[in-house]
Amino acid sequence: MPDSHLPPVEELLSAAVTALGGSERAGQIEMVRAVQRAIDTEEHVAVQAGTGTGKSLAYLVPSIRHAMGTDSPVVVSTATIALQRQLVDRDLPRLAETLAKELPHEPSFAILKGRRNYLCRYKATAGWPEEDEQDQLFDPREVSATGRMVQRIQEWAEETETGDRDELVPGVSEQAWRQFSVSAQECLGAQRCPSGAECFAEMARARAGEVDVVVTNHALLAIDAMGEIPVLPEHEVVVVDEAHELVDRVTSVVTAELSEASVSLAVRRVARLIDQPVSDQLMEAGEDLKALLAAAPAGRIDELPEVLGLTLALVRDSAARCVTAMGPRGADKDDPERAGQRKAAFNALDEVHDTAVRMLEAYGHAGEEDRAEVVWLEDGNDRRPPVLRVAPLNVGGMLRDKLFGERTVVLTSATLALGGTFDGMARQWGLTDDKGWNGLDVGSPFDHPRAGILYVAKHLPQPGRDGLPQQYLDEITELIEAAGGRTLGLFSSMRAAKAATEALRERLDVPLLCQGDDSTMLLVKQFAESEPTCLFGTLSLWQGVDVPGPSLRLVIIDRVPFPRPDDPLTSARQRHVQARGGNGFMTVAATHAALLLAQGTGRLLRSMDDKGVVAVLDPRLATARYSGFLLGSLPPFWRTTDPAVPRAALKRLSGA
Repeated sequence: MPDSHLPPVEELLSAAVTALGGSERAGQIEMVRAVQRAIDTEEHVAVQAGTGTGKSLAYLVPSIRHAMGTDSPVVVSTATIALQRQLVDRDLPRLAETLAKELPHEPSFAILKGRRNYLCRYKATAGWPEEDEQDQLFDPREVSATGRMVQRIQEWAEETETGDRDELVPGVSEQAWRQFSVSAQECLGAQRCPSGAECFAEMARARAGEVDVVVTNHALLAIDAMGEIPVLPEHEVVVVDEAHELVDRVTSVVTAELSEASVSLAVRRVARLIDQPVSDQLMEAGEDLKALLAAAPAGRIDELPEVLGLTLALVRDSAARCVTAMGPRGADKDDPERAGQRKAAFNALDEVHDTAVRMLEAYGHAGEEDRAEVVWLEDGNDRRPPVLRVAPLNVGGMLRDKLFGERTVVLTSATLALGGTFDGMARQWGLTDDKGWNGLDVGSPFDHPRAGILYVAKHLPQPGRDGLPQQYLDEITELIEAAGGRTLGLFSSMRAAKAATEALRERLDVPLLCQGDDSTMLLVKQFAESEPTCLFGTLSLWQGVDVPGPSLRLVIIDRVPFPRPDDPLTSARQRHVQARGGNGFMTVAATHAALLLAQGTGRLLRSMDDKGVVAVLDPRLATARYSGFLLGSLPPFWRTTDPAVPRAALKRLSGA
């Protein structure tokens, strides 16, 4: 049925809102029309929709309508597992049931994850080559945590209908799960695998090809858009929720690493398949790399040292000789076990070879402005040796060509208009004026100036590098006492969060939790269920906490969350923008800080009845030349720098 024969999108939204017991909101209606218009005109749209707008409904309704009218699924991509679960377990089932009366059939949906998330039947039945010492199955009789997990997976494998790792509750470690899963590169393919006909990953993909809405994640969306083999079913429209996370997730997908461990893995996988002298050359190259990385200082590598260049070339050439010695890639089709060994070996060799090539090609450009990638050395620790990494300075070009060039994209989040404009995010996504896109801020249903105060502690000293100054601890103590607990403390580092927790546990009479004391999910639950309790933590709490009601009256932010000056990727990106005549600080560091600040301050109001204070202890938010840009990125709370105002307000709320 073509779109024109279906009910208008406003009518469908109204039916859904009424059936779900809600009330229509102006921002939600504006957003649903904008998404429908983008689908109709095939122009991209970025929609900033504050908490409480009901943005999931606003993009799901036109998505379902389009899927019904074209018989083509719409892909919805999220950054977090929490939002995926909300969509699949709550929003979509309720919406499907509601819209069934208005549409030709009940809307259908499915979740699709990367292959690593599904049990591999062939590997689970011990058909897979155990070429890696660290991948050996533990004896289930072993009285160890990993052994017990392995045994539990084996029992679950006999009864599961989906093979989805998330069904395993409680979860299992990566070490245990690795024994039962394969990556897309390692997979033999459904045609060649003895278990191909009953492959869980293939069944999930088949289901996704038959539904109206496919829910996935940003990483898989990037792999699908940039890979040669499609992972997602054919689609014309993509909705990117939590779009402020897209660039970081795509960057992670296209970042490669090289270490002695990755070379050793390739050697172990190929050693039994080729003559030993050839694999020994790769092993020796790996040992040279290990010695070099152990002696080198961590950090960004701007110029290629001669010895590193020679070592990378040695790794590259040795891996290439091993690939040649392996013979044609399609051999041994009729012997699944040997085919599995060869596929695993080719995969490991390709990764080592291609990464070495990328690292060598990152150098030799005429000027800084021509550089495309950055290479850095990450320090090792007791559990992990040093590792070389390479990442692109900009993923906008990739997104522009591979994602935005092929389909209509709707991008949405509560925080996209940084400094009051979409330009910063659009630049990161590769959307330019000639690409056909619109930006729209539909606002928030919250009355921010009446419901919240943004207090900037202008009288405090600037934060230093030596931990929290005493004045900061005094300020935090007085604010928490005024609020009667009920505080979420967002810190720029784990060290600062722990230091504040230790110092304040002795000074406060309310329970104080710190991230790391238990799983973050359990800590947030404990915080939400006990009103006087405070919770201190770092990055994941800035973006992942949803605690409506009286348990949260005060959000404290210790400092403007600029990226670390020694962070290799962000510092390289900043310098690259500078070399091209732009403002590197504002484009990279200030944009990063604005995004996190907006996310952090957004923790305060989560429902229509919420009230409280956001306290930023860093005076730079009131005094620095860039403060206007940062403040322009935040919700329009009532602002003050007078310490007495937030304390009086918190005491009134505490008394109420």
